Amino acid sequence: MRIGNLAGVPVFLGDAGAYDLATASAGRFADARSILAGWDEFLDWAAGLRPEWTPYDPALLGPPVPDPGQVFGVGLNYTSHVAETGRDHGTRALPQGFTKFPSCVSGPCDPIELRGHTVDYEVELVAVVGRHAVDVPVARALDHVAGYMVGQDLSDRAVQRAGQLSLGKSFRTYAPTGPWLVSRDEIPDPQALALRCWINDEPVQDGTTADMVYGVAELIALLSAITPLRPGDLIFTGTPAGVGIFRDPPRFLRPGDEVRSEITGLGTLRNACVAAPAPADPLGQRWRDLKLDRS
Repeated sequence: MRIGNLAGVPVFLGDAGAYDLATASAGRFADARSILAGWDEFLDWAAGLRPEWTPYDPALLGPPVPDPGQVFGVGLNYTSHVAETGRDHGTRALPQGFTKFPSCVSGPCDPIELRGHTVDYEVELVAVVGRHAVDVPVARALDHVAGYMVGQDLSDRAVQRAGQLSLGKSFRTYAPTGPWLVSRDEIPDPQALALRCWINDEPVQDGTTADMVYGVAELIALLSAITPLRPGDLIFTGTPAGVGIFRDPPRFLRPGDEVRSEITGLGTLRNACVAAPAPADPLGQRWRDLKLDRS
């Protein structure tokens, strides 16, 4: 099944249109939070539905999970990306974990508000947690996944290289997701998906989730050994080679660019880049004035 957010209302999405889940459930499943918090109950309820489809405007789609409790990111988790950084990837070092603040999550058609001159793109598979996970083994880890989405882990490299990894990845609009949540039963192997990214129709990333250093199940096992994963949490699982900072010359996003991100079976994001408004206080300008440390 495909679950979307249509102008703030949770819906099933099909080829023939959308189906309002909040109305159909008489408010029981009024938003993504209530759906994911009661995932097993939702699946039982949804199994008996016979949707009546209504045409919809895709431009009204928002982030399928607009208010996640926790958003995890994983760096250096594709061997191709590790190689382009010049690092030794002969051994499986523990993944580089970080957080993206939930307030940076945006939708599949929302503009990317650029707040610096070194904003980079990273197409990623996003796993959505559907059941509490505490210290779960790899063999049972995928049982805790509700589904998957396409994501963009946008990064201000100057802020990141200044020692502010999570802040550099958490500016408003720096986590486009969607276009819908595809339930896990439709993606039997998350390690067999092609993912691609284009800037203005020029291909810049082309990889496969089979190239992950740590697969989705392993990431859930690793993260849940540290902190509980809760329904509605998001896990950005890493990006393949081709990001802007490691190109020669480096390529960063500019106003007027369009970022298109696609994963097999999950759909496509199309996000236009625009200039963000100037900071309200001169202190905020200091983030934009940082110079990229390439050491």
